[in-house]
Amino acid sequence: MHSTEFLDGVLIVTMAQNVPAPLAAMRMKQAGARVIKIEPPTGDPLLELSPAWHAEMHAGISIERLDLKADAGRERLRVLLSDADVFITSQRPSSLTSLGLDPQTLRARFPRLRMLRIVGSVREPERPGHDLTYQAQCGLLGDEMPRTLAADVMASERVFAGTLALLRQSLGSIVDVGVVESLDPLLAPLRHGLTVPRGPLGGGAPQYRVYAAKTGRVAVAALESHFAIRLYEELDLPLRSDPSLRFLERTAIEWESWARERDLPIVAVEDGR
Repeated sequence: MHSTEFLDGVLIVTMAQNVPAPLAAMRMKQAGARVIKIEPPTGDPLLELSPAWHAEMHAGISIERLDLKADAGRERLRVLLSDADVFITSQRPSSLTSLGLDPQTLRARFPRLRMLRIVGSVREPERPGHDLTYQAQCGLLGDEMPRTLAADVMASERVFAGTLALLRQSLGSIVDVGVVESLDPLLAPLRHGLTVPRGPLGGGAPQYRVYAAKTGRVAVAALESHFAIRLYEELDLPLRSDPSLRFLERTAIEWESWARERDLPIVAVEDGR
């Protein structure tokens, strides 16, 4: 067994949709696990939103579309779960109960099966939501739509770690992963005032800010005193004065080249397209 295939011989069955579980399942597959994904007859919603990302995350993963409201679909799932080491879900507890997939029912039928349940929040598992609402309720949203699915990606890390933890626990164990709770590490800078509006890393320090250039924008991160002093000396401006007008004199690309020559942490802002 290759040293990176530490999940060789493990069977993961997942019926969790969208991003957190599929992203984690991709890593499980890369670590040697066999992964079977159960999708509804209409497919995972992500398939319609981003076919390319769906394909990327499911490379090498077996996908079966089952109607779990039909006897044939439920029977097929039972066959798969009889051999599974871990079962991953992202449906709300009430939905799992209506499908006969609640922990009590599963434990009675499959006593060796470990289960990982993804919910919006462990405190409010029935409350609906998605990445946007999770970021919003945690205070991570700015004036524009988020550029990444921070809640989903952070939750995928917990799903992966939770699966590893389950495999070390006794048969029949259960782990719950809350997407909201997964954002906790990202909230520390905000909680401690670093990235609040006008905070030291939230636009309050002129040497650590984003500025409009002649074309494009530049990110200036002259945080340490030696960088800040050099920046203002090179700009011929008083220390910690507002340099916004000066940055309008060149394009963002020109400023990045200028900064590279002077060993300053300034880069052109990529638009992410």
